Amino acid sequence: MHWADVLAERLLEKGKKHVLATGITPSGPIHIGNMREILTTDAVYRCLIERGGEADFIYIADDFDPLRKVYPYLPEYYKEHVGKPISDIPCPCNEHKSYADHYLSSFLSSLQEIGVKPRVYRASEMYKKGDYSNAIQTALENTEKIREIIEGISNRRLPREWLPFNIRCERCGRLTYTKPVLYEYPSVEYKCSCGYEGEADIREGGTGKLPWRIDWPARWKMLNITFEPCGKDLATTGGAKDTGIKIVKEIFEYPPPEIVVYEFILLKGKGAMHSSKGTAITAEEMLHMTPPEVLRFLIMKNQPNKHILFDSGMGILNLIDEYDREERAYFGKEIETRGMKDIRKTYELSQPHTVPKKPPYQIPYRHLVTLTQLGKNWDEIKQILLRTKQIPRNLDRDDEKRLKQRTEHARYWLKKFAPDTMKFELQKKKPDIHLTDEQKRFISRLTKTLSNIEWEAEKIHNAIYKTAEKENMQIKTAFKTIYQLLLNQEKGPRAGYFLSNLDKKFVINRLKETVK
Repeated sequence: MHWADVLAERLLEKGKKHVLATGITPSGPIHIGNMREILTTDAVYRCLIERGGEADFIYIADDFDPLRKVYPYLPEYYKEHVGKPISDIPCPCNEHKSYADHYLSSFLSSLQEIGVKPRVYRASEMYKKGDYSNAIQTALENTEKIREIIEGISNRRLPREWLPFNIRCERCGRLTYTKPVLYEYPSVEYKCSCGYEGEADIREGGTGKLPWRIDWPARWKMLNITFEPCGKDLATTGGAKDTGIKIVKEIFEYPPPEIVVYEFILLKGKGAMHSSKGTAITAEEMLHMTPPEVLRFLIMKNQPNKHILFDSGMGILNLIDEYDREERAYFGKEIETRGMKDIRKTYELSQPHTVPKKPPYQIPYRHLVTLTQLGKNWDEIKQILLRTKQIPRNLDRDDEKRLKQRTEHARYWLKKFAPDTMKFELQKKKPDIHLTDEQKRFISRLTKTLSNIEWEAEKIHNAIYKTAEKENMQIKTAFKTIYQLLLNQEKGPRAGYFLSNLDKKFVINRLKETVK
């Protein structure tokens, strides 16, 4: 049974109706490590509905959180906004309503592309509308109990004047500069390090926010949440998960939701992804270099408690190859092999919108990487595919759209993430290179051989081998010679397939002019 089915079954044992939640702070580019949380929730949501459950899927944008520091990707003048809610900070590009919207808009667009459709809540709106008012009052009236819970579980000492409420300074607008002086319902007197002294009425929306350890369990009750994943950083001993469970039971009198802890996605060579450190692949970038179903597949094929090592270089090619193999196996075009776990459910959960009714037309992604460097656009690539009979002339419209999309992904990957060994440029004119007599004899014989064979990858490949053999030339040198003449470099894509995608007349003329 797929892990998402197991979690759905666990929820249905508790009841038929559920609210599944996920939340991310849009304080910077939202990366694919964050995507694991929302896609994990989406998978369980789909399985729950499929099994007859009733469910709501919600996403809470924590856009009332304060800006913690000036991140490397921000201009230095953002220093004046540190401590303010990110929903109240100007947009970095001046094209969005706020700093939070700047990052949230691209993330929500990415969700549409990968087929995730939650109901979106914005914490800033919830606080300003007064949705948190009861929770804030409950927390303040139980300050000492909450203090005991947090100190007892986390082994940390809270300041003597601490209150479970971060007041927003009326003058400077910061949440992190204020210190409470006195609470007497409905007012909290406070001092701010900006020099202002004031009084906040907790009945008024937007006067402040609950600290995260209290905010999290408070929303569980407010929104009737029954399931939510969380990263392992929140699930450490004494962390927010442990305190949240006790606070929601004892303070807010609500049963804790089913909490699934997920491992991080590690970026090869850099460790856990962090937008603030520049060690992350954003969801937007991932969807530029891979089809959306492949991003979903990356999450669906791995149990949440297993870490994922993500390689944006050659690993992307391997990941897409793996997806294509499982797709063929799903449609019975290839035998399932060891390692293909829960293949039917994994493939179905990987589809952004609907499961294809017939096997999509496949061309190996590695081959498309080569073709995008031979054709400037889809029309030129399509002509190569038609000429070499790699696609039929009556190719289905959906299949063509899919292949076109993949070439666009391949082009982006080549530009941003591909190692140099994968890149080449076809030389329109013969490069000014020096060939040895041995290489010239090889080219002379190869020209005659290639002129008299059908222009197919395997036949070209065999011709190169046989010609090198007859000339007693090392095959490595033979391939090197071909790449030098066509690419002006010593290595390139698989020669037989590479040459078969070029016009035969062009290749023969290049070889002929080499030995004139």
